[in-house]
Amino acid sequence: MEHRFIADAMLGRLARWLRALGCDVEYFPDISDKEIAERAEREGRVILTRDTLLIRRRKVRDNHFFVEGDHYPDQLRQVVRRFGIDPRGKFLTRCVECNAVLEDCSGESVRGKVPPYVFETQEAFKICPSCRRIYWPATHRARMVAKIEEILGKA
Repeated sequence: MEHRFIADAMLGRLARWLRALGCDVEYFPDISDKEIAERAEREGRVILTRDTLLIRRRKVRDNHFFVEGDHYPDQLRQVVRRFGIDPRGKFLTRCVECNAVLEDCSGESVRGKVPPYVFETQEAFKICPSCRRIYWPATHRARMVAKIEEILGKA
């Protein structure tokens, strides 16, 4: 089962790391608790929160996961374990900025939009259909894999 989440304002880094794992995580740092509760209900999302006032709301009581810990590695471990998320299943298939599913694009279509060295040395590119951010496999991908293995273990 693929879970859909909405993260509260205190969980921005967690939202980005969950998106890197391919999870559908909405994150709006400036919306009210009421709006989070309404969006979660309307869109079938589980609320990820550290806000004790938010979880007292009637609409939220049975639809939240209270994230403990102040640091994103602990938070990521908790959410991955609680929801049985496969860290490799959909790795880097979503935009970490806006949550849209990435699309394959041709190298020629990114000419002039990525650094010349990247254009010359990379073959595979993905683009966010929403914010138009371009992604490619490089050393940052290897660093992210290493960081996730450090946080979650190699399982």
